[in-house]
Amino acid sequence: MDKKDRKTRLTVLVALGANLLIAAAKAVAGVLAGSPALLSEAAHSVADSMNEVFLLAALRRSRRPADQRHPFGYGKERYFWSLLAAVGIFVMGGCFSFFQGVQALNDHEQESTGGYIVGLSVLGVALVAEGGSLLRALYQVRGQSGGIGSDPALRTVVAEDGTAVLGVLLAGAGMALHMVTGQVVWEASASMAIGLLLVYVAYRLGKEARDQLIGEAVDPELRRHIRALLDEQPEIDNVADLLTMRLGLDSTLVAARIDLRPGLDSEEVEVVSERIKAAVVEAWPEAQHVFLDITDAPPGARPTSATRDASA
Repeated sequence: MDKKDRKTRLTVLVALGANLLIAAAKAVAGVLAGSPALLSEAAHSVADSMNEVFLLAALRRSRRPADQRHPFGYGKERYFWSLLAAVGIFVMGGCFSFFQGVQALNDHEQESTGGYIVGLSVLGVALVAEGGSLLRALYQVRGQSGGIGSDPALRTVVAEDGTAVLGVLLAGAGMALHMVTGQVVWEASASMAIGLLLVYVAYRLGKEARDQLIGEAVDPELRRHIRALLDEQPEIDNVADLLTMRLGLDSTLVAARIDLRPGLDSEEVEVVSERIKAAVVEAWPEAQHVFLDITDAPPGARPTSATRDASA
């Protein structure tokens, strides 16, 4: 496990410890107080705890070396487990919270607020713990190249902790308004708002994980840099096509269909191909898999330098 993964693992463990402690406190206080918003927050923390376990599995399994069955490695394990985490947020957090809010609205009995002081105290402790975990995650994002989008595990932790802080504030506001007005609609609305927030976060995380699992290209700017590097090679007449796909956090596949200048024999073509591959890897170490498809364009179809500049 490299240095970056060790930092991410510590961030996930901090979030897991905070969520386990908070989930137990919220659940006990929610049952004693009979608070739907507090029970929604307990479900939220349970979902986050399960997701942190998924992320720890992702960190461990994605670093396994390539083998005969998986020649490109296991880097996409991170995206798979991040997708499971998004499903967990949706089912265990969002759906349960929304159900709690609807159930509270349909309950015609007067809700007691006798234990709400304890519940609000628990939410205050939860706010401090969740805020500390969020600050830890944001601190790592700040010191990491590529920002929050480069690591799905870190992105999920930031999303969970940020949502947890908002959820605690919503639950506290709902409980306080319920105590002041005696109307359970405030707390039920807070519970449903927490559910909708979790569903939205789950959708965004799931969409990003899906795109990466399907096969996502590198960002356009980096693709332009790779193409420019290929265009600079004196033996290349034309770059007919350039395809890229992220295989993991620090592993990318680069495949280019290129037209070499005429007059090279087979041995020279092999030497030139290896040199070009080495140049790509030297400029961009994450390009662990570089494939060049040598094509022979008809003489009349060979582009001039002006045409190559225009196409780039």
